[in-house]
Formats: sequence, structure tokens, C-alpha cells
Amino acid sequence: MGTRRQSREAAVQILYQRDLNPHEALDDAVARFWKEQDYPDDIRAFAEKLARGALEKRDAVDEQIKRVTENWELERIAAVDRNILRLAIHEMMFCDDIPPVVSINEAVDIAKKFSTKESGKFVNGILDRIRKELPRPARTAGPREPESGGSAPTAAS
Repeated sequence: MGTRRQSREAAVQILYQRDLNPHEALDDAVARFWKEQDYPDDIRAFAEKLARGALEKRDAVDEQIKRVTENWELERIAAVDRNILRLAIHEMMFCDDIPPVVSINEAVDIAKKFSTKESGKFVNGILDRIRKELPRPARTAGPREPESGGSAPTAAS
């Protein structure tokens, strides 16, 4: 397993832990997680970057989830799936160095590992809807394409 995959799995676990304990200070939650885990520094650094970024942009990310999951309350989505979605959508919207299809593939595989057998399909469906509206290429890293006035998700969404 690659270091980025391990980092993403750790980030999902941090997000999940924080979701279940929302009043715990983020630094305390992260410290408690690492106290119980044995990961190399490079995995820890990328996992923390992803988890902190997803939490920082959580409102914008959650708005995207709510927008594409019509007739579903965010709280009705399984906590594991909800946090896998948060991580992947954060990457897709705010991490230009990661191609969106990589974020989707990683999220689907993590969902299959940590959640139910149907979660991979669910996660893929949600993320694919968001990917189609992104103002940047799906298969390459790099800068966003110029705004065209469409309904693509933005950081302000």
C-alpha cells in the first residue's frame, strides 16, 4: 500500500474520530489518534494536512454533499461514508495537485475497506456528480480552468 493511501486512511480515521467527538480540540484529537497509531512521519504529515484541510473547509464541503444528496440529511449518511466523502471532496475542490479521479478512486477503495460493501458505489456516485461540475480537469493535476459561469462547485459554495 502506498504512503498516500495510508495517509488518506489515517485522515479518514481522524475525521471520523472528530465527527464523533466534535467538542474535542482538533490538536488533542490528532495527538490522541497518533498516540494510538504507529505511522512514519511522511504519512503523518500528509494525513494531518488532509484532515486539517477537510475540517477547515468542512462547511463548503458539506454544502456540496447536501446539494448532490437530494432528500438525504447529512446526518443520515453513515459516519464513515460521510467522512470519506468529506476528505475526497476537499481534495477535489481545494488540492489542485491531486487529480480528482485519483481522489475518487482512493475514496471508493477506502469505503470498500472501512464501510459496507455498498458504500463504494454510494461514494462513487456522489463524488462523480461533483467531479462533473468541477472547474478543473478530472484526470490531471494543475490549475483550475477559467470560470465559464456554469454551476460548478466553488470554494464559496
